Amino acid sequence: MNKLVKLSELFETKYGVNLELINLDLCGSTDVGAVPFVSRTEKNNGVSAFVYEMPNIDTNSAHTLSVAVSGSVLSTFYQPKPYYSGRDLYVLIPKKKFTPIEMLFYAKYISSNKYRYNYGRQANKTLKDIMIPEKTDKILIDKLSIYKAGIENKIKQNIYLNYKINTSKLVKGELVKISVLFDIQYGNSLELINLEQCNISDFGAIPFVSRTEKNNGISAFVYENFEIEPNPAHTLSVAVSGSVLSTFYQPLPYYTGFHVLILQPKTKMSTTKMLYYSKLISANKYKYNFGRQANRTLKDLLIPKLDID
Repeated sequence: MNKLVKLSELFETKYGVNLELINLDLCGSTDVGAVPFVSRTEKNNGVSAFVYEMPNIDTNSAHTLSVAVSGSVLSTFYQPKPYYSGRDLYVLIPKKKFTPIEMLFYAKYISSNKYRYNYGRQANKTLKDIMIPEKTDKILIDKLSIYKAGIENKIKQNIYLNYKINTSKLVKGELVKISVLFDIQYGNSLELINLEQCNISDFGAIPFVSRTEKNNGISAFVYENFEIEPNPAHTLSVAVSGSVLSTFYQPLPYYTGFHVLILQPKTKMSTTKMLYYSKLISANKYKYNFGRQANRTLKDLLIPKLDID
């Protein structure tokens, strides 16, 4: 029989950042710098809005559980990314190394204790003493894995299938340097051989973008490594050697191999506009025949400045 232990034996409990949504700058989930705002709701993984990140306020850590201790008491969710939180929201930091699926298991088990907090009772004082299994249950873990993998697969496939444009509608305008429109930085420069490969449908799968000119630049999917920060979503990946100037819009966070630069828009750009710029940059491939690389010259490459939204 699986031994029950106090929640405090497996998790460190601490109060969240305790912000008021009314004082934050709301944005879309795909906007650059968007951070989830987790409240006491029992819907949408606890996320009630997305807000712009504030450099002077630290986020709650990724790979933690958020727990409402009032309102929808004991609504517990796994948070895979850094996030802000509202009042009466606790953050559970694992004391052991748990996989995302194991964290989901504990989120479901903690939530199952909601019935103990009927009639307006709060859980701020008693949360740490709730009894939970010392080890995860294999049957439930398997079910959670299948369920979550299906959701992840649908999300990722829809994202990549829907982002297509008609290149015949490219609009020409004033020529500007790429560095005027985008901040340019090197990607992760990782070796695929050192990462754990997986399927697109696996929970925690992250695209690995290399210098290929096929499949949106994605050569594999790998499990997220929490010690390595992915490149941000809503950016362009540009190969500066190999298939030089193969440029793709990346709608999800991603890792990169060697000689891939990341272009982050300096101003707010729609997905459509980012896609047009990816095509305009790729159209300059002919300038890099005969083994020329683009790592030094990319910033000075001239492309039309678009007036489209």
